[in-house]
Amino acid sequence: MSIFGDIMGKIFGHKAAAPAPVAAAPAQPPAASAPAAPAPAQTAEPVDVGAVLAEVAKMKDGGGNYQSSIVDLLKLLDLDSSLDARKQLGQELGVHAGEDGSAEQNIALHKAVMDKLAENGGVVPDSLRN
Repeated sequence: MSIFGDIMGKIFGHKAAAPAPVAAAPAQPPAASAPAAPAPAQTAEPVDVGAVLAEVAKMKDGGGNYQSSIVDLLKLLDLDSSLDARKQLGQELGVHAGEDGSAEQNIALHKAVMDKLAENGGVVPDSLRN
């Protein structure tokens, strides 16, 4: 799995721990002559990324500066925060700002992660995007 996929899994999967509404199953299977309906697009409720991260940080006594640091964000989510992992994340997200491991690159990575979470159904507060 990709590093960004791991990030999404940790954040979006955290919400899944709460009970989700279950759709009622049909009493009988559909008739064989009826055409199969296409799989519905993702209809899950948006995930409040800020709230999930705040909850995880609370459970971990603060979580460092995850609001702006990609290293602290990865550590908060119990993911690899090494330079190699951040290089791979940069490649996945097309981030080519600054030298590898530089503050410029790390800030750009954090912003790219938050933007990508928002593109994938996350509600990301402005405080995590700046």
